[in-house]
Amino acid sequence: MMLTTGRVLYHWHGAEMTRRSNALLELYPETTVEISPEDALKIGLNGRKTVRVMSRRGEMVARALVTDRVCPRLIFGNFHFPGLQNVNNLTIAALDPVTKIPEYKVCTVRLEPL
Repeated sequence: MMLTTGRVLYHWHGAEMTRRSNALLELYPETTVEISPEDALKIGLNGRKTVRVMSRRGEMVARALVTDRVCPRLIFGNFHFPGLQNVNNLTIAALDPVTKIPEYKVCTVRLEPL
């Protein structure tokens, strides 16, 4: 499966400020990964809420949101929570030669329901 990373509505950039807001943390309290209903069925999620996401560079555990917002074979993860649950730990930190921006946006992963 392909993983893409990004932001969610309730947190700004790395969420250094928005994670200090109890109201925003109540709305979006943790790292999640979004998975299509087809892929949830295929990996045997069967109503379980937690998955292990693994790449060549690392692994993390996150709450799975089954949604039509992502197409089959694509997983979306937000990067607003630091530490071991940061989805960027699964991607490569190679830098673009011109802009020096890390390539945190996409990588291949596999998922395991927990």
